[in-house]
Amino acid sequence: MGFLSSRNTNITDNVQMRHATVEKFLWEMRRGKRFRFTTRQIAAFTRNYSTRLGFGTVFKGTLPNGLAVAVKVFHASLDQKTEVAQFMAEVGTIGRTHHVNLVRLFGFCFDDAMRALVYEYMEHGAQDAYLAGQGHDVIGLPALRDITVGVARGIRYLHEECQQKIVHYDIKPGKVLLDGALTPKVADFGLARLVNRADTHVTVSGIRGTPGYAAPEMWKMSGVTEKCDVYSFVMLLLEMVGRRRNFNEAAPESQRWFPMLAWTKYERGELKELIVAPSHGTSGSAAAAGATEEQEQQSIMEMVERMCKVAFWCVQQLLQARPPMSVVTKMLEGEVYIAQPANPFQHLMAAPVAANLWTTTTSCSTGNGILTAGTMETKGA
Repeated sequence: MGFLSSRNTNITDNVQMRHATVEKFLWEMRRGKRFRFTTRQIAAFTRNYSTRLGFGTVFKGTLPNGLAVAVKVFHASLDQKTEVAQFMAEVGTIGRTHHVNLVRLFGFCFDDAMRALVYEYMEHGAQDAYLAGQGHDVIGLPALRDITVGVARGIRYLHEECQQKIVHYDIKPGKVLLDGALTPKVADFGLARLVNRADTHVTVSGIRGTPGYAAPEMWKMSGVTEKCDVYSFVMLLLEMVGRRRNFNEAAPESQRWFPMLAWTKYERGELKELIVAPSHGTSGSAAAAGATEEQEQQSIMEMVERMCKVAFWCVQQLLQARPPMSVVTKMLEGEVYIAQPANPFQHLMAAPVAANLWTTTTSCSTGNGILTAGTMETKGA
């Protein structure tokens, strides 16, 4: 792979990094240069892995030039084949990209003792952890919408603007990181795959994605397109709208799965009931702009409706009905009209055909006489 080719594999010296300014370092990143580090350097950057970031084997570190980084060390419990496959998947995808809404890869370590990736450090960490914690009571819907737009732009870049299409396969809140300004960046490309633009469908090996976010076709492992990322993206979006997990087992049965609840409220013209304002501060930017409370509420209502209509198009059962990410982004930004979505959950509501055979009043001929629905058990008694 080009990333690990001989011209890129010279070990980066600490003195060289110390003498380089952060600006020069980042400039070289933009030119596509990646740095190769030793196991000893990785241990020094992370102070012997003293500060773990969230779950997994990701540690905070500092390069000799003072730049904060996050170091992802591949799990020792993984078999070597899986470990190398995930390492190469990340290197081969995110190593080819540069976009404000994709986490930036600075360098790597690859030897017999260790495989590690060195990424830019994201101050607020994973989106789901931040919004469930310190950001829960202060982040209003306009800021949440801005985060979703940023994520949409990042996925749009992967699907439509790279030289080769990149399908992430595991978009979810835990794979979106937030910097100090709440700029979202899509991360963790361990399941990602490069796809030729001429390919309409891809056969995947093994189940990918996370239950609750993965598109239905992912479980079939065939006929998969980049539209699986579109589906997963709006599962993330809907959690932003509801400020809750999409599935809540403790909720009343009719409210357990938020996507269905949102559709029901939309059909009844009751989307206003979904709005949950933060408990501290204002609910949005309209108040800061001098708008009245009524105008602010109207703005929030329009935002919720727009986000929900986008979501309902993106979770359509028919893959061709889901819009591409370029259109999704424009819809969220208010640049295009959003047509009335069809019920995306109709297939879950309709009675299965097989069940209809036993619930209709049509008589069925048997070898011993006539069997009608509702009398099947008694006739055989």
